[in-house]
Amino acid sequence: MLRAPRSTEEIAMPGGRLTQQERQQIALGLADGLAYAEIARRLDRPTSTITREVMRNGGPTAYRADLAHHATERRAHRHRQAAPRRAGAPPRADGRDAEAVREYEETYTTLLMQSGLPKMMARVLTCLTTSDSASLTAVELVQRLQVSPASVSKAVAFLESQGLLRRERDDRRRERYIVDNDVWYQSMVASAQSHALLAETARQGVNVLGSGTPAAVRLENIARFIDFVGESIARAAEQARDILHAKPVDRN
Repeated sequence: MLRAPRSTEEIAMPGGRLTQQERQQIALGLADGLAYAEIARRLDRPTSTITREVMRNGGPTAYRADLAHHATERRAHRHRQAAPRRAGAPPRADGRDAEAVREYEETYTTLLMQSGLPKMMARVLTCLTTSDSASLTAVELVQRLQVSPASVSKAVAFLESQGLLRRERDDRRRERYIVDNDVWYQSMVASAQSHALLAETARQGVNVLGSGTPAAVRLENIARFIDFVGESIARAAEQARDILHAKPVDRN
């Protein structure tokens, strides 16, 4: 059960870094099955802070307060070392809060990693997704992410193989990497196709292992399940495709 801090030493300043005691409370809250919003309310923190903290440190099932605290200290040390190089960085041309954008991109990247994407692939996908143009060149990605061209090239190749981005050449003959709305539709279609191939391969094992045997029955049931899921994904993607092109809703 979460408890209130017992002394002023355990209370973090608003907007400051999480304390080790707060991380222990997060771990207790996760163990109790509390939602991020409830943990955040009890610690008087934004829900996004708790979400980011948990997802960047193993997720809800693997979060450990001591490991998370040590990892944060290591990141802070690296940031302090890199600070002189960033000191002269100009403000964002689009007028957005640079720190808020950086934190959001970090959260989005962490969630992509939790879904199975390797770190560099997740960083590239986040960079493209949060760009207003949804289109960047290799040079622009290298500059934004401060990584090598080889790292960008490898990440782009992987994302393209998964149907998560596409390439095209602009009027200056530069190759651009694009994550537009249709890419997400095509990704769902590709996922459905991979499910169909997996189902077909499972059914091949039925004849090899002997129809009616426990292993063959298991494979047949797996194939039927995968067929259903794959067809559902393809059908849902087609039905929802228009949502990707919907105009912004005025909520005022």
